[in-house]
Amino acid sequence: MIRYIQLAWRNIWRNWRRTMIATIAIVLGLVLLIFMDAMIKGSDQAMLANAVRLYGGNIQVHALGYGIRADRQPILPLENADEVVQLAMARPEVALASKRIHTGGMVSDREGTYPVTITGIQPKVEAPLSLVAENITAGRFLQDDDVDAIILGKGLADLLDVSVGDKVTLIGRKQNETMRQHGMTIVGVFDLGLAAAEKGMVFINLTDAQTLYNLRGQETEVTISLQDVGKERATMAALQGDLPDYEVDSWETLMPELRQTMDIKAAFSTIFGLIVLMIASIGILNLMLMAVFERTREMGVLASLGMKGRQVMGLFVLEGVFIGVVGAVLGCLLGWALLMAVGQVGIDLSFAADAGEATALMGERLYPSIDTLDILGNGLAVLVIAALASLYPAWLASRQEPAQALHHV
Repeated sequence: MIRYIQLAWRNIWRNWRRTMIATIAIVLGLVLLIFMDAMIKGSDQAMLANAVRLYGGNIQVHALGYGIRADRQPILPLENADEVVQLAMARPEVALASKRIHTGGMVSDREGTYPVTITGIQPKVEAPLSLVAENITAGRFLQDDDVDAIILGKGLADLLDVSVGDKVTLIGRKQNETMRQHGMTIVGVFDLGLAAAEKGMVFINLTDAQTLYNLRGQETEVTISLQDVGKERATMAALQGDLPDYEVDSWETLMPELRQTMDIKAAFSTIFGLIVLMIASIGILNLMLMAVFERTREMGVLASLGMKGRQVMGLFVLEGVFIGVVGAVLGCLLGWALLMAVGQVGIDLSFAADAGEATALMGERLYPSIDTLDILGNGLAVLVIAALASLYPAWLASRQEPAQALHHV
């Protein structure tokens, strides 16, 4: 068996130029596959992390009955929001837990009236992780001592033709469905590059929201932000066990459209990966076919010396595997080195600042993200493709008749 392996290894280097061309094709394809996989996953993580920061944390806790009416943004006060915050902050994976009032309403001035989602927040608690706070382009973010203050998006400010210092009327609906209105002064305008968010979201102090909705000392939700996105299930299970009389949901159930977007991107990534692997397999197939045609006389000699057809086939498959191993190892190492280099500085996305909502949630700089197991998985896939691409040429080699092969020119 050892001699068999030595023979296959020596054979692939007999025509080293051809072997190197096939290996380079595999390496380049694998590096491209690893890099694109890492960039797609990095963009997914950036978009997801920023969406979570914008729309209210990884996990949200509501009163029972909220889920079936979530699309109507009902006013359902929590029985004890402080207890929820304490239980959440006691967990090491939780970065922030904040009380909120979150429901629908309208903003109006002389230019018109527009429906919005009104969110009453604790400014000091949320500011360190708030995407809105990071993107204030005029005025400032809310402060705990603000009274009758509001921040709104650039899109809504343009619709209303207002700016910092102007007054607008905020209209909300109490638990009993009666309407209440409140005069508010604009203290800040945020610009996210997301038209829907900018036109449909406004933020006020939690105390102002309690006044508007007649919820003295009450809140309708607790938002929980974790240290890492994608690890919500364990925390949700633990919190649900501690809070049986509340509904505990993650961004996946509260924002299903975001999950659909991620799934679509994953599908495109898979298709792209298959295309790259197909290109690599074509290179190996071409190499092995050339080897069969060039070594016809050699196969006749081997057959005449007693080597059986299955052994000849195994020899050619092993040669293809060796080429795949060399390409996979080099490709994984070079791909990992490239990701380490790019990961130090990221990729500047400022050139795509005006590309719209597709890139707005990615931020100004994109960093690749991939697990070591994913890199090894891509390398293993290339190795399997190399072996499969060698099957047909190996089968052709095993079908050669010794007498005809020896007279082949």
